[in-house]
Amino acid sequence: MIRSLLMQLHRQSMTAYGAPLCETVIDAPRPQGSEVLVRIERCGVCHSDLHMQDGYFLLGGDKKLDVRAGRTLPFTLGHEIAGIVDSVGSDATVKPGAKVAIYPWIGCGQCASCKVGDENICSAPRHLGITVDGGFATHVLVPHERYLIDHEPLPPGFAGALMCSGLTAYAALKRLADRVTRAPPLLVGLGGVGLMGLALANAMYGVAPLVADVDPKKREAALAAGAAAAFDPSDANARKAILKASGGIYAACDFAGSESSLNFATGVLAKGGKVVVTGLIGGAYSTAVAMFPLKAMTIEGTTTGTLAEARELIDLVRAKRIAPPPITERQLNQASQALDDLRAGRVVGRVVLTA
Repeated sequence: MIRSLLMQLHRQSMTAYGAPLCETVIDAPRPQGSEVLVRIERCGVCHSDLHMQDGYFLLGGDKKLDVRAGRTLPFTLGHEIAGIVDSVGSDATVKPGAKVAIYPWIGCGQCASCKVGDENICSAPRHLGITVDGGFATHVLVPHERYLIDHEPLPPGFAGALMCSGLTAYAALKRLADRVTRAPPLLVGLGGVGLMGLALANAMYGVAPLVADVDPKKREAALAAGAAAAFDPSDANARKAILKASGGIYAACDFAGSESSLNFATGVLAKGGKVVVTGLIGGAYSTAVAMFPLKAMTIEGTTTGTLAEARELIDLVRAKRIAPPPITERQLNQASQALDDLRAGRVVGRVVLTA
């Protein structure tokens, strides 16, 4: 079904890097062929949005990875999207009115990664809110209905957040399955992804993780959500306390992704331990090369997850009735303030925008 009258698409967009978002208004696109236009109900605000707003990632020292190339301004951020199908192209079979979460990590479909289902690490991505316009808007255009996932009865704010913070945590935890049985896992960094990871670890492995964060409010939230124990990485005695509580960590997720967080995580590994890094705060990490064979340790990076994993995750959350982390809803026109609050560390859980 294609509507005969053009609708207005309202967006909170970047018009310059390092600047507040501005409202922009355009005609909503008419979906063609396999395309689907989704009216956005909720869109989560992710730490990755800060890097896109800045235009770079920190690489340690004075080095930065510039990510401004190939993005035309004004540009609309936002990739944790859930909404209602509004209109569809002639080749789409999904019906208008369907409530869906949107898998945003859309690839080119042609590269070696895409051909095996790893669109999230595509060499020429079309990721919503990252390389093409995303969800800080009233509507978003999706190239194919296969990226739409039925999320009912999950609330749309939770379903949208599962497409990044949930998916990132889920994919990371899957990579630790062979080690979680040896000792409780350690989750470092308790932002939106870390708190999702806490809920998922309990559901996936039936074990209460140990957690670590420098923010006492986030440690309190984690304990209230079922963490076995919470530690402050800036405490000089924290490593000894974790080693005493666990005998050594075999499975750790670094959801912060900073020099200090990775040093902390590797510092408590037992021989044969593994750290999966998903965080993007930035910085540089170094260690003696001999420590890799001497500790038989693994450091692995992962980014978000595949479409198949996104579907697995929605099914898991439904089946296990996993409760969402703390979610605060704000109006779309408060997107800039939400980014500022996230940057300043004032957010516990997830802020979700309502269109």
